[in-house]
Amino acid sequence: MGLYDRYLAARVRLSDADVPERVALVITEHDLLEQGAYDTLSAFLEWAFDTGVERVLIYVSVLDKAAVPTLRNALSDLDSPRPVAVRSPEDDAAADAPVQVSIGLGGREEFAAAVRQIAEAAADGDLDPEDIDEETIEERLVFQTPPDLVIKTGAERLSDFLIWQSVYSELYFTDVNWRDFRRRDFLRAVREYQERQRRFGR
Repeated sequence: MGLYDRYLAARVRLSDADVPERVALVITEHDLLEQGAYDTLSAFLEWAFDTGVERVLIYVSVLDKAAVPTLRNALSDLDSPRPVAVRSPEDDAAADAPVQVSIGLGGREEFAAAVRQIAEAAADGDLDPEDIDEETIEERLVFQTPPDLVIKTGAERLSDFLIWQSVYSELYFTDVNWRDFRRRDFLRAVREYQERQRRFGR
């Protein structure tokens, strides 16, 4: 680790502010085609857990659904310091694990699926429409726990992910592409998170 990285790590460690408990990373299928992309992803997980993050959520945006099985296999074999659960569109629910990966499920598709499940439950008489609240929806989302910090590389947009979950999250966009993402870029994101005052919609 270089001098500047050690400086950033020290600032994060010595800050009075907490590090985010839950960090979401939004990357694309194209990002994972770059040489060394999975090594960077493994390193990202090391950086996160070494910093004190408790859970990492990874959203992989996919344009070609034919690529999903290959991505699923590669991500299931990801070298990670904590257990990994991978969910692709054919799965019913995400397993509870410190590292959770969702492939190809955009936010609108995810939300529509949750609404369909609620409508079916109501039609079958298993759910009273008067009892439907935020928790009812969240129970049917891919990731029920909202991230504290969302990191998006390469562009200032969420690419149709985390529509519900990120409403009160702190968003961090960097023009650094995934293939060039380094520990210092992660530490900058965490440090900026520490310097913000979270308002939770207030």
